[in-house]
Amino acid sequence: MDVTLHLTADESDLIAACVRQERWAQQRVYEEHYGKMMGVCLRYANHEEDALDMLHEGFIKVFRYISRYKSGTSLQAWIRTIIVNTCIDHYRRNHRRRTDDLDQVQTLSNGEISALDMISAEEILGLVRELTPSYRVVFNLYVLEGYSHKEIADMLDITESTSRSNLVKARLKLQHALKLKWQK
Repeated sequence: MDVTLHLTADESDLIAACVRQERWAQQRVYEEHYGKMMGVCLRYANHEEDALDMLHEGFIKVFRYISRYKSGTSLQAWIRTIIVNTCIDHYRRNHRRRTDDLDQVQTLSNGEISALDMISAEEILGLVRELTPSYRVVFNLYVLEGYSHKEIADMLDITESTSRSNLVKARLKLQHALKLKWQK
């Protein structure tokens, strides 16, 4: 069969080919979504190698469960959900839960910084990567993915107050890191 025919296949043909485990289709889906999904993984990972592990594990799941994809929904959103869940699974496997005293959070400074207009996305990503895994995962899920504290608590098997506490601490650490960056 001519490869050029595959390149013009519509999404439903592409999905059907992935269900049949045709490598050309899997490669095309991977290449089309690699960049955005790697960006998601980088927000959860300590290092680029960890992000690649999460990405590859996520795409293995995508291709394993592609037959469950519902036509008419966004393929990218479906893949993103699997990638985010894979990142959460990676976090659960590799990091112990850490519950800190909420009173300590309430005594920390709450100074706001408005330097975000003067920092690149890569610099912000670098600062987020410096957060502890517990803070980074909650920050990503709440701020970037839009989950509620209840949803985060359920996903990570923590309390809602721990989710809130970790978010507050993540924000404070990011603010502190931004202040240090501008003092240099």
